[in-house]
Amino acid sequence: MHLQLLVNGQQREVDVNEEATLLEVLREHLRLTGAKNGCGEGTCGACTVIMGGKAVRACRTPVARAVGQEIITVEGLTPREKEIYAWAFTAAGAVQCGFCTPGMVMEAKALLDRQPDPGEAEIRQALKAHLCRCTGYQKIITAVRLAGQALRGEIEPYRGEPAGLGKAFFRPDAPPKVLGEAVFVDDMQVPGMLYGAVFRLPVARARIKGIDTTVARKQPGVVAVLTADDIPGKRYQGHIFKDWPALVAVGEETRYAGDALALVAAKSTREARAALDFIKVDYEELPPLTSPEEALAPGAPALHPRGNLLSETQVKKGDAEAALRSCAHVVTNTYQTPFTEHAFLEPESALAVPENGGLTVYTSTQGVYEIHAQLVSLLNLPPDKIRVINRFVGGGFGGKEDLSVQHHAALLAWATQRPVKLTWTRRESILCHPKRHAMTITMTTGCDAAGNLVALVADLVADTGAYASLGAQVLERACTHATGPYRIPNVTIRGRAVYTNNPPAGAFRGFGVPQSNFAMETQMNLLAAAIGLSPWQIRWQNALEPGDTLATGQVVSEDIGIKETLLAVKEAYESSPCAGIACAFKNVGLGVGTPDTGRANLAVEGGRVRIYSSAACMGQGLESVLIQIVAETTGLPAEVIDCVLSDTALTPDAGCTTASRQSLFTGEATRRAAAALAEALRGRTLAELEGRVFRGEFHGVTDPLNSTREHPLTHVGYSYATQVVLLDDAGKVSKVVAAYDIGRAINPLNLEGQIEGGIVMGLGYALTEDFPLREGIPERQTLGRLGLLRSHQVPAMEVHLIEKGGTPYAYGAKGVGELATIPTAAAVAGAYYRFDGKVRLSLPLEGTPYTRG
Repeated sequence: MHLQLLVNGQQREVDVNEEATLLEVLREHLRLTGAKNGCGEGTCGACTVIMGGKAVRACRTPVARAVGQEIITVEGLTPREKEIYAWAFTAAGAVQCGFCTPGMVMEAKALLDRQPDPGEAEIRQALKAHLCRCTGYQKIITAVRLAGQALRGEIEPYRGEPAGLGKAFFRPDAPPKVLGEAVFVDDMQVPGMLYGAVFRLPVARARIKGIDTTVARKQPGVVAVLTADDIPGKRYQGHIFKDWPALVAVGEETRYAGDALALVAAKSTREARAALDFIKVDYEELPPLTSPEEALAPGAPALHPRGNLLSETQVKKGDAEAALRSCAHVVTNTYQTPFTEHAFLEPESALAVPENGGLTVYTSTQGVYEIHAQLVSLLNLPPDKIRVINRFVGGGFGGKEDLSVQHHAALLAWATQRPVKLTWTRRESILCHPKRHAMTITMTTGCDAAGNLVALVADLVADTGAYASLGAQVLERACTHATGPYRIPNVTIRGRAVYTNNPPAGAFRGFGVPQSNFAMETQMNLLAAAIGLSPWQIRWQNALEPGDTLATGQVVSEDIGIKETLLAVKEAYESSPCAGIACAFKNVGLGVGTPDTGRANLAVEGGRVRIYSSAACMGQGLESVLIQIVAETTGLPAEVIDCVLSDTALTPDAGCTTASRQSLFTGEATRRAAAALAEALRGRTLAELEGRVFRGEFHGVTDPLNSTREHPLTHVGYSYATQVVLLDDAGKVSKVVAAYDIGRAINPLNLEGQIEGGIVMGLGYALTEDFPLREGIPERQTLGRLGLLRSHQVPAMEVHLIEKGGTPYAYGAKGVGELATIPTAAAVAGAYYRFDGKVRLSLPLEGTPYTRG
């Protein structure tokens, strides 16, 4: 149908499908990509525009309804509005991945247009239709208040602090994210581009007898249909274990409902998806194994050639079984934690473009070199023929480490020799990508009469789902951190990661430690009750100190700040009879003997310094961290420093953005390169160094788990935290007070936002988020049913940054991305234990005001 629309003050004519939404027309026809497609169901708010003076969800608005109405997108803000909103969100630290931010800005504009001076409650209510998985909302609310003040003329936008260490330096990537100018993969269009779609079965486990694509190939707009036979290289890929088929072949079994059987490339997304209905698969449905117990049972079918046990981890120190017999108090419980969904706001997307006899793949990933290696193997091409480039990454939290859409877009592009973009719907994202591991943890903890911990015995069983992903490594971290940041002389821990026909489980913020932390911290509360000690006191007297040894044998270094975090929250804890407390620690870097290198090159180009590193920024503010390190080391102003991240053709391999490692590893590599630049600048100008490149590397050398060394170095560093959760009289969370030993705070503004976002993620894990499965298939396949907390549900948060020493690297910086989430669920559980005396052994916690009916 032919329509006339009034968009951003201009009349625009479009010819569109009668079922088209306003969002589809804005993005695909008018190329106004500031409004994002985060869910397609009107849940996340990322697509918000103003229509007829009201904020609307463009993904749920039929375009025909927009005729005759004035439509304003983020691109249509006035120059003054753009200046103010970009400044306000940047100054407040309200921007991380940025995918949701333009929608928030348009909601804020609609609010401030009708109510120039809203209170906090009004702002929270206005934003309740929006989701943000990064920030925790608190800084977004501050940003809206700042914008209102500036629009009323009460304040003028100001600059951030200079780019030195410890400064609230304004991150350079914030303004383009606020204004919708940052390019995410699904924003891209190139000439001749095709669109990809993937065929999957509606069951978790099936034996494939035949695949017929004859009719599908003849459908309108279809250019290619591919099956496993069309893969030129190695079909099985994986982040570490090569156990995941890019396409399941005839004669094989599918292992979960997300398995791909065929790919379609067509001239439009509608045509590609329509053609899927014409692919005919002959299959035999098989009973799925939906629990580790079923998978480990005698006679269970083997889901992989290696069997159903992916990995086993053992941690032993002293003689825990014997020591338990001497304890004055012993507590044993079995804990259950669920699968949970990452729910990053940007669904997975990739654009593969044939060029120079190879492929350039634009994507959104936590590690471009990890994707590059698998694409080289899959396509059987020389490494120099594949180039992987990150566009802006709209959140990750561990969920964008594995192949998702990149290999399928690449296969279609290689087969057609045309560009192909493949973007998952939100349903596909929920169905397919790896989740947080569900775990069953049986733990026995004993102490003496004074409350000093003596022994711990734990058995952990992790449901790693259909494929390995990072399941073995997640299990390992869950085991090595199961003791908490406490002195325990006798420890025996056994962990098993088990294949099932559930969705794969892999990396997720905290990497297995939120699960074991929930168990250990609950045990601490029960021991405290048995002895008559305060939960704060039992943690204080057992907290690690310099010279103590971890369960792995590593000696605790002088930079440990766990006791300082306990002191920072003591008053808050003691202020309420219904406060819960939990401590946590988390490694920085891959550790356990795994090769781990950060790299950065500093090039002097055009009188400027350009930082090159493959490290991915998925919202944590890595670009500003690296710029601040260079500025601190060289004395150069930020205005002459740029950053180029995540391009395998331009940037050195700095490893995956995981394990809270980039500030330390790539930060130290950057510092070393900057030190060489600073030396070269003595008596010279940048102009005199034109063309010079200064390279930095940092190798984090560690020992494997169960090393025979007397005092192995399991990890290069650890961060520590304590959180206190306060309940009101109705049993709702009213405030979270959190203290973090993060070494040197390079940018406190960015750090606080990360921590607040991590706390809110932890609150959801504790109270509202679940991921129930039926016969291995997720029951909730929309964003709106996942239980994600919104702005009006989030409590006040108070963050204390403890800067105690830090590592010898990157000016003492330690990571906080994962740690921020780990202790929250346990602290919430502790608060409810004091509130009603009930011991809750599973997540999300039952019998709270947040419990779903």
